[in-house]
Amino acid sequence: MSNDQLRLALPSNNRMDEATRHYFERAGITVRRPSPRQYTGTLRGVEGVSVLFQRASDVVGKVDTGLADIGVTGLNLVREFANDDDALVVLLDDLGFSRCRLVVAVPEAWMDVTAAADLADLAADFRARGRTLRVMTGSPNLVRDFLQKWGVEHFHIVEGEGALEAAPAIDTADIVADITETGTTLRDNRLRILDDGTILESQACLIGNRHALRASAWKRERVRHLLELVEATERSRRFRVVTANVRGENASEVAEHVIRQVETAGTLGPTVAPVFPKQRATVFASGPTVTAIETGFYAVTMVIDAALLIPAVDHLRAAERSSGITVTSPDYVFAPYSEAYHVMLRNLGLPVEANG
Repeated sequence: MSNDQLRLALPSNNRMDEATRHYFERAGITVRRPSPRQYTGTLRGVEGVSVLFQRASDVVGKVDTGLADIGVTGLNLVREFANDDDALVVLLDDLGFSRCRLVVAVPEAWMDVTAAADLADLAADFRARGRTLRVMTGSPNLVRDFLQKWGVEHFHIVEGEGALEAAPAIDTADIVADITETGTTLRDNRLRILDDGTILESQACLIGNRHALRASAWKRERVRHLLELVEATERSRRFRVVTANVRGENASEVAEHVIRQVETAGTLGPTVAPVFPKQRATVFASGPTVTAIETGFYAVTMVIDAALLIPAVDHLRAAERSSGITVTSPDYVFAPYSEAYHVMLRNLGLPVEANG
């Protein structure tokens, strides 16, 4: 991967891979991977970006060491695997997908163990009987910190990946600390999440190598292009473009009717233009012309909040004023600046750049 490109590390395994691709594709950015056996690829939609495919957990290390400039992974993995140095920075902590929780769950039969504080007594009881409380998890650092915070002194971490919820049933662990979205799999295996057993709320996040991004304005500009497209796409989901032919004496009178109700006022106000009749052109040697006779209708276009669509249509229909009402969804809605990019700059400790 060339050093003159922005190097983006993306997850290549589990559902985060598919969710990440969908996240970019909604913004018109296609992730291209020639073969599932290849670990490099490209983006179509933003120039100057090369892609490195890694396990979601390994994305953290690639960005931390500078082998990638930015990456998409789970916030739980960042908290678990990031080094103590300041090389890795969370640029955006919530990309809006892959939401889950890291939780502690115990067997349903343990009716007297309902809260994290009960685990300290449980561990002490195990120790008195010559045993050590075994905790199965794929996040040993986060779990160790959580248990120690609650005063659990005697326990043994059993590291594992996949199907951790089966550990108590097959006696490879006593309790589990696992990632869950709904808790269904834990319940199906007769496990119960402690009342205060959520260690971390997690979701997909964007991370970056602080040193690489601070050193290169060119790489920051590539990141801005990515963020602008993604942010404008997400924002566009909240809006609709409504066009209608509205009868009126003049453009001002039509505009007054349209903005009389907040649903049709639009973000800045409507665009109003006269509608000319369809009529036969008069042919001259220099070419056809059309007599500019107005029809009494005006074309009105406005951008409105999607939640106000039906009230807006109803208002345009009022007093039989309107015809030909059409609605489309914009692909992008750009703000005066990219909020996400400004957040990134602040997290890097840099001033806001003029084009951002």
